[in-house]
Parts: sequence; structure tokens; C-alpha cells
Amino acid sequence: MINSTISFIEENNAGNAAAALMARLAPKAKVLRDGKWDEEDAAVLVPGDIISIKLGDIVPADARLLEGDPLKIDQSALTGESLPVTKNPGDGVYSGSTCKQGEIEAVVIATGVHTFFGKAAHLVDTTNQVGHFQKVLTAIGNFCICSIAIGMLVEIIVMYPIQHRTYRQGIDNLLVLLIGGIPIAMPTVLSVTMAIGSHRLSQQGAITKRMTAIEEMAGMDVLCSDKTGTLTLNKLSVDKNLIEVFCKGVEKDAVVLMAARASRTENQDAIDGAIVGMLADPKEARAGIQEVHFLPFNPTDKRTALTYIDSNGKMHRVSKGAPEQILALCHNNSEIRGKVHAVIDKFAERGLRSLAVARQDVPECTKDSPGGPWQFVGLMPLFDPPRHDSAETIQRALNLGVNVKMITGDQLAIAKETGRRLGMGTNMYPSSSLLGQNKDESIAALPIDELIEKADGFAGVFPEHKYEIVQRLQQKKHICGMTGDGVNDAPALKRADIGIAVADATDAARSASDIVLTEPGLSVIISAVLTSRSIFQRMKNYTIYAVSITIRIVLGFMLLALIWKFDFPPFMVLIIAILNDGTIMTISKDRVKPSPSPDSWKLAEIFTTGVVIGSYLALMTVIFYWAADKTDFFTKTFGVRNISGDHDQMAAAIYLQVSTISQALIFVTRSRGWSFLERPGLLLVIAFVIAQMIATFIAVYANWGFAMIKGMGWGWAGIVWLYNFIFYFPLDIIKFAIRYTLSGRAWDLVIERRTAFTRQKDFGKEAREVKWAHAQRTLHGLQPKDTKLFTERSSYKELNEIAEQAKRRAEMARLRELHTLKGHVESVVRLKGLDIDIFDHSYTV
Repeated sequence: MINSTISFIEENNAGNAAAALMARLAPKAKVLRDGKWDEEDAAVLVPGDIISIKLGDIVPADARLLEGDPLKIDQSALTGESLPVTKNPGDGVYSGSTCKQGEIEAVVIATGVHTFFGKAAHLVDTTNQVGHFQKVLTAIGNFCICSIAIGMLVEIIVMYPIQHRTYRQGIDNLLVLLIGGIPIAMPTVLSVTMAIGSHRLSQQGAITKRMTAIEEMAGMDVLCSDKTGTLTLNKLSVDKNLIEVFCKGVEKDAVVLMAARASRTENQDAIDGAIVGMLADPKEARAGIQEVHFLPFNPTDKRTALTYIDSNGKMHRVSKGAPEQILALCHNNSEIRGKVHAVIDKFAERGLRSLAVARQDVPECTKDSPGGPWQFVGLMPLFDPPRHDSAETIQRALNLGVNVKMITGDQLAIAKETGRRLGMGTNMYPSSSLLGQNKDESIAALPIDELIEKADGFAGVFPEHKYEIVQRLQQKKHICGMTGDGVNDAPALKRADIGIAVADATDAARSASDIVLTEPGLSVIISAVLTSRSIFQRMKNYTIYAVSITIRIVLGFMLLALIWKFDFPPFMVLIIAILNDGTIMTISKDRVKPSPSPDSWKLAEIFTTGVVIGSYLALMTVIFYWAADKTDFFTKTFGVRNISGDHDQMAAAIYLQVSTISQALIFVTRSRGWSFLERPGLLLVIAFVIAQMIATFIAVYANWGFAMIKGMGWGWAGIVWLYNFIFYFPLDIIKFAIRYTLSGRAWDLVIERRTAFTRQKDFGKEAREVKWAHAQRTLHGLQPKDTKLFTERSSYKELNEIAEQAKRRAEMARLRELHTLKGHVESVVRLKGLDIDIFDHSYTV
């Protein structure tokens, strides 16, 4: 029911996301028609129309500005960046943008699906992918069906033309292969495992819309993250340590207070809010003074100013705004211009916006008085600071083998500064030079796919660029995740293998995503990745088990039927399927250790392991039958009665032998090391004990003529259990040998490095994974103190502990945000004594 409901909802997913986007394409527009200005639906606009854009209007189509004053345009719907940009006559504006200031006429150049916004909707609507899970499930199903079909074909060829068996005998043997071979519980077991995992993720702050995204997240090796609001707070901040003071005797706190006085205390914009927020109490901005006149920001003056009277009755004026405008006011601008420009350039190189502050005395004590000479007080750097947990989250993502790339619509310098502060690297490119026609000479020689793989991020991107980046990473066989919160992220969220809508995302982003986060920032993704890998581990363990059972049933019973004409009762195979497959669903709550590196479906490993182990189990059954029916070994050794020639008692013995060792196989497939050293989940153990106790009682006491089975007694039951116990131990050795051989380096290691008999766990696989993770961190300039995320002695509670720690860090980050947003935003990494500024980033292209 859960699968059907989710599938039904997801069939309309692309349509819902596209509808949410297309709904934004129908605002009203003021258009010049037949020499008159009329208000028309935006849907009727055509290229060449003259439209009017004023404060508050949503731009109805892509247009080019005509003559007039510059506009302030909010492009957050396309780029995700909250700060408005200035558009001058001749510049292009895009559909879906909002006019924040000014009024001008423009000529329409694109409408409908041909606009940037329309292309985003089209990308969402046309993206329809088949998940990895469905492909793998189909491949495993086809493999099992082909194995059964081959076994049945061999039986038909041998039993009827050669052995001349009766029709009923042949049908019974074919039914045994058909009933026992088909893994009928596989869809149910995997669906229940994902459903339980989905509930677990929701408790950690990640709501799963598409359950198959869980197994894709387990294999995710690239995470493309939006910057604004995801890696950063989406709130402007001033770094007090970088404030440059130009007046002698003035402290940095005084510069902040002057800027706060030149700001609105109500109805604030982003800049005013950031500056006033630096004060311990916002009321300090007007404390001890009498406000006389406030000059609001306008595009001509490009500054704000406050005239006030202090506690001594003297009148002063303070102003903040664009550095050039403030510098032009000051009496000594020619003397300090060079130094001011040097500081501005220094800020710009790090992606910091500059805000200038000046003051003057007004001896006439009238608001209209020009006052005395202006003094240039200082320059303040504005920046959208990283979230407190972002740097640590990126480090842990690298530890888990997930490469994080920043995808932002902001400027390149700002993206590089954010990357530097987060320790994720500064090897970033503007999307225009990368995916456009005009590429930089330094990168023109490199293939785009290779450049995208090596880059730490991209700046100035639009929806089409994000979509293209994700698509090219997928073409390079990466399992790609994408985080986002805005309409501009929807196409890439839909295209990515795992689309992750962060907290407070728009409806369009939520509709296009696979997972919706309820906690801010990226920290919850770490626990989600670990949980997903645990869930995936359970699913992979079961699939290997299912394939092995198919091979053991088909091969084992086919050999018994063809060599000794032993007809196993089909009803007893049904009992095995009901008991074993019914209780095996407890694997969904099994205790597993998540992989320290991205994990994905490896069909070669699944099929090879299944065939080899299945063949071994089939050979065990054949040898047991031969020893019990064709020799007197068990009778002489253990003193039990001879059941040779008694078909029904022999059927009971074979039933118990097949049932117990088959279900015990799950303990082998679920473990990476020795199965008897890795403690399984309690429910799995209880289910095994109950199922096999029932099977034992059936084999000992059942006397079912219709099923052709007769109780064999406790003596033979003990022999079967002892036989299976002895031959259980080689299963671990076989598992190790298969894994070791499939690594592709087995024989080289044996010959050259002499590690065939290493005592390291899993033949040193964990050490190799740690080495790989260390290399990833070195590549990205990260050298955390804890170089080993998973140790051999780590407890099985590690996953829960890591998840709880992530939740506690997120809670602490939110509390810290409330206390430190007033100018003291600090990274958790710095609070832990790890200075991310000392990292040496050296990248070569």
C-alpha cells in the first residue's frame, strides 16, 4: 500500500513542479498598444512590445531596458540571491524578477517558455528518470528467472526423454524449482526496509518523498549545494575585525554605532538589519539622542543619513552608503582616495561588499544647514556569513567520500570567499565562461566534463546552468545530489539522483525534490547519509541472500531429481518459503555498520556471491543426501536408525537441512567480517530461532501423507543440525575469497605484497577505504585531527550516536545564531580550535 501510494503521487511529481513554476509566468503587464498604455495579461505579450516596469512589478517577460534611471531588480527567483542587483539602460531583465526600486520602459525580447523562467519550467517538466533501484530489481529478477528457466529446461530434457518419468513426477519437480526459486519476498522485504528507513530519516529531520532515494543517497559521491541559505545564513553580516578606520581616536565600535544611527530601526532592509543587529541592543541606535531628520536611500544619493541632537544639545549628522558617494562628501577626499580604493579592492578580492561611514558637525543646529566639513570615518565589509555547522558538515562529508560543490548565483569573488571560509576550496569558475561560448583561455583546452569534476563550485549560475552541471556529472557516472531552496533550483533538483529541498524551501523546490529537510543547514544530511547507507546495507545483504537461495534451490533439487530420482515434495518447499521469507523481513531492523565510503549496487558482486555460495549450499545438500541414503555413515557413527529407502523420512531430513542452513545464510551475507563475531539484531535472531524451531518440530513429528513427509525423530534432527553447523563455517571463508578476488588485485597482492594471509579485517579493505578518504581530504585541503571515521572497535551504536550528535549540533547552531548574529558570527570549527584559514589550497587544472 505504501509503495502504491508513493508511486501514484510521484507520477504527477514533474507536473506539479512545472505547475508551480508556470503559475509564476502569468502576471499582469502594462504594455504600449496603438499608442496607449493598457494593462494586459502577460500571456499575450510578444517580442517587440514596449512595457513599463515600476516599483513592485514582477517582470512579465525577458526584456531589455530602454532610456531612463537604473532599476534595482530582485532576481532571487532565478539566482536564489536575496540582494537586488542594479540594472542600467541596455541591460536585460528576466521574467519572474521583481522591481525593487525605480521606473523605466523596456522592450520585450522573449516570452513564455523561451524566457529563462520558462526554460526552467520546461526542464522540470521534461525530466523523467528511471531510478537505480528499479533497474537493479529488474536485473536481479531477470537473473533469478533465467536461472529457474535453465533448471526447468534441463529437468524437462532429462526427466521425460531420458528418465521416462511420469507426468506428475515431472510437474512436482518443476514446481519445486518454480516455488522455491522465485524470490517472492524480495519486493516486500526491500519495500518494508525502505519504509522503516524512511520513518527513521523523518525522525532525524529528513522527510523522504520517494523511498528509492534512500538507496541512491547511500551511493551519492557528489553533492551540489546551493550557497545562499544553505551553506550561509542568508543574512548580511559585518566582520568587525575587518573594519578599516580612517579617523584618529575612533574605535571600531564607534564606527558601528554611527552606521547604526544612519540606519532605519523599523522597516529595515538587509543592510540596515545587519548593522543594527551588531549592537547589543537595537535601541542603542537611538539611545541618548533626539532624531531631527532621516534621509532614506535613493538611487541618486546612494546613501542614508541621520541628523540628530546629542545629550549635550549639539547637532550632528552621520551618513552611510556607497563609498564613492560618501568619499565625494568629505573635505579631504583627495588625500584619502587612494587608501580608500585600496581597502575597497582588498574587500572585493575576498568577495566583500564595502559600506562607507562619514560624520559631520552641524553648528547652526538646523536640519537644512549644510553643516561643517564631512569626515570619512571608516569602511565596513558586508558578507553573508557561513552557517555555524557548514564547515564541519563539509569536512564530515569528505570523510564519508562525498565531494561537495558550491553552486551559486552570486558573484565569483563571493563564492570563493565563502569556499575559503568553509574550507571547501577556491577552485571555482563563473558559469558564463564555463558553459557559454566565451571561455577563459586558461580553461578552454580542458574538456568541460573534466573541469566540472575538478571544480569546487560555480558562480553566477542560472537554472539551465545548474541543470547542465548535474547532468554532466551524471554522465560521468557520478551519483549526484543537489540541495536547493528556491524556484531557481527546481530543474536541477528534479534532474539530480537525489534532490534535497532544504528547510523553508519554496513549493516548487519541494515538488521537484526527493527529500525535504526540516532542519536548517547541511548538518542533517550527514546523519541522513549514514542512515541511508545502513538501510542500503540491509537491502544489499538481503539481495545476496535471495540470489544465493535461488541458486541453491534450483541446483540442489535439480541434482537430486536427475542423479537419484529423488522427488522433493512441492508443499514442503512452500513451507520453507513461508517460514524463511516471512521471518527474514526482520532484516529491516537488523544491526548494521554503515559503509565509510559511497555504496552502490554492484551486480557483479551480488551475482558472483550468489552463484558461488548457492552452489556450495546445493553441494552440501547433495552430499548429505548421498551420505544418508546411499551409505551407512550416519547410522554407524551416531547409532541412529537407517532411513535409506524411506522417501518420506528422507524428505523430512532434506527439508530440515535446507531450511536451517538457508536461513542461517543471512548471518553470513549481513556481515563484512566473521559472521559469528558481528552481533546481529535481536529481532533477526529471534525470528531465526522461532522459524527453525518450527521447522525442526515439523521434521521430527510431522506425519503428513498429503505432503509425502514423515517424522524422522530427534536423532536425525540432531545430525542435521550438527552437519549444518560444521559446514556453516566455510561460508565466511568463501565470502572473503569472493570479495578478495573481485577486488581485481587479489593475485597481485598475493604475489607481490604477500598479504594473502593478512590478519587485517576484510583483508585490509577498511584500511584502504581510510587511505582513500584521507586522499580526498588532502585534495581539498582538509586535514582533520580524526583521520579515521570508522574503527574496527567502533560500537554498533555509532550510527545512532552520530545522528544524535548531528541533531545536537544543529540545535546548538540555532541557539548560537540567536546570540551571535549581532556582529559576532563565528564558525563551529573555530570554536573547536581548528582555524580553517590556515589551510593551504593548491589546485592545478
